[in-house]
Amino acid sequence: MMKIIVLGSAAGGGYPQWNCNCRNCDGFRTGLVRSRPRTQSSIAVSANGTDWLLVNASPDILAQVRATPALQPARRVRDTGIAAVLLMDAQVDHVTGLMMLREGPAIPLYCSEPVWQDLRAGFPLARVLEHYCGVQWHELPVQQGDRTGFTVPRMDGLRFTAVPLDSKAPPYSPHREAPVAGDNIGLLVEDLASRRKLFYAPGLGSIAPMTSAAMREADCLLVDGTFWTEDEMIALGFSSKPAAAMGHLPQHGPGGMIEVLDGMPAGRKILIHINNTNPVLDEDSAQHATLLRHGIELAHDGMEIEL
Repeated sequence: MMKIIVLGSAAGGGYPQWNCNCRNCDGFRTGLVRSRPRTQSSIAVSANGTDWLLVNASPDILAQVRATPALQPARRVRDTGIAAVLLMDAQVDHVTGLMMLREGPAIPLYCSEPVWQDLRAGFPLARVLEHYCGVQWHELPVQQGDRTGFTVPRMDGLRFTAVPLDSKAPPYSPHREAPVAGDNIGLLVEDLASRRKLFYAPGLGSIAPMTSAAMREADCLLVDGTFWTEDEMIALGFSSKPAAAMGHLPQHGPGGMIEVLDGMPAGRKILIHINNTNPVLDEDSAQHATLLRHGIELAHDGMEIEL
């Protein structure tokens, strides 16, 4: 049985964000908003409950490992349940945690060629890690029409497919305004015994036909829940950019994530990568109630999923 643990469920900065006094963050600190604290988004996937694929390496990885006993099986004096790391993109909140893994052996790292180049140049974590544990890079085959799946050692019984997404490369990438396939991916994970599938996409700017097809295959969708509205950050005075310019599809409104998920057959539909400003974090809010009416769950740190 495929096992998934949500290690972190927030967008960059976590929740509450350290320097933010929006209604959610201030309300959480003062006890006026009923919600859960969340670290920056990452999940772990396993076929056997002992060996885990870390999908994205959050800056909060050390706290996430401490909170997740399954990631420390303690079979020897120095040990980890993390068998490999797979990156969805090269964003700061998804890759900085690689530095926290430097005390271990060389990191088996699965990512696309564009992401690897960002980690060699614009944000050269891979070059820095060469002075510590080192990185063993495995290029992800990014689907370009015909299905190209791949396997990962110690993930016996699971097949992975990298699906290119319409989203944004990070600001330090040469592809920021000229995206290429592989800047951002969705991940389709299939349990070969049960044939059940997970589709994971914490950053999703729009729903291209290939993305829609992968989502329709999945029994569980774990997808972008960053913003409630397109102008959320503008209305709060935090940014001049709408959600689309940041590579995220908002939940509310025509063509939004709620409408997309309503048309999907998956038995479970879960939002992850939730920004600290998103009103759905308030469990007493009308927006949170709307998600529940549509059968949509909100991921939280420590959530466990079995497929």
